[in-house]
Amino acid sequence: MMERIALVGGGLVGQAWAIVFGRAGHEVTLFDTEPAALERARRNIVLRLDDLAGLGLVDDAAAAHGRIRYVATLGEALASADYVQESTPERVELKREVFGALDRLAAPDAILASSTSGIPASAFTEDLGGRGRCLVAHPINPPFATPLVELCPAPWTEPAVLDQTHALMSRVGQAPIRLRREVQGFVANRMQAALIGAALRLVKDGVAAAEDVDIAIRDGIGLRWSFMGPFETIDLNAPGGIADYLRRYGPLYQAIEAEQAAPLDWTDAALLAQLERERRAQLKAERLPERSAWRDRRLMALAAHRRKLIQ
Repeated sequence: MMERIALVGGGLVGQAWAIVFGRAGHEVTLFDTEPAALERARRNIVLRLDDLAGLGLVDDAAAAHGRIRYVATLGEALASADYVQESTPERVELKREVFGALDRLAAPDAILASSTSGIPASAFTEDLGGRGRCLVAHPINPPFATPLVELCPAPWTEPAVLDQTHALMSRVGQAPIRLRREVQGFVANRMQAALIGAALRLVKDGVAAAEDVDIAIRDGIGLRWSFMGPFETIDLNAPGGIADYLRRYGPLYQAIEAEQAAPLDWTDAALLAQLERERRAQLKAERLPERSAWRDRRLMALAAHRRKLIQ
C-alpha cells in the first residue's frame, strides 16, 4: 500500500492533489521551484480545506493540512515517496526534463505519474531507464470535488503500476478509469473538445449567442450529464435502448457530424473578439478569480449532495 506521496508543482492542480491525499490520511510533500508559489499554495490549501470541512467533505481540516509538508528541494520531496504526481505546465520539453529528474532521484519502485491534460506519457518517458513505472493520471480540476482520474499507460507501462495506481486513486476517494491505449487528450478532454467545437461553430455561424449556448448545456443536457454519461443517456432515451436510439437518431447525428467535418480555427480573431465581448458582458475580467472560487464551492456542494444520495 502506498502511503507517502510526493507532489511536484505547486499550482492549482498540485494544490488540489495535496488536499486529496492529505484528506485521505497520506503523508504528502509538495515541491515547487518558486518559494512564492509554495506560500500561495499553503494559503489556498487552508482556505479550500476549510470550505470542504464546512460541507462535511473533510473530517478534520487541520489534521489534513498537518499531513502536508512544503519543501524547497526536489530531493526532499522525493525522499521515501511511494508515489509521485507531477503537475507542471503543459510543455513536453519541460515534462521530459522533470521526468528525467524524477527517474534519477525517486526510489526505484516509486510510481511516477503525470497530471498532463493531453500529452501521452510516451512523449516524455521513452528514454528513461525506469519508464515502466511511468503513466498519466489526469485529474479533472479541482480533483478534491470532481473525482474522475484518467489513467493512461504508455506502451511500456507495467500492468502492476496501472493496477497499483488504480487502487490508490480508489482508496483516496477518486473515480479512476483506465484507457486501453494512448490517445491525445485522453477521454474527458476529447469529449469536451467535441462539445466546445460545436459551441464555437454555433456562435461563429450566427446560430446562437454564447450565453444561450451555455444555458442549453447548464439548464438542459448538462443536468442529466451530472449523474449519467452519454451512453446511459441514450440507452434510456429510446424504448428499445441504445441500439434502438442509434437506429432512430443515427442519421440525424451523422448529418450534423457531416456539417461539422470542415476544420474549425479555434483561434480565429473575429470569433475570439466576439466571444470575449459576450463573456465580458456577462463577467468582468476582474471578477474571474472570484467566479472561479464560486465554481469550486458549487462543485464541493454538489459533491456533498452526491455523497448523501449514494449513502
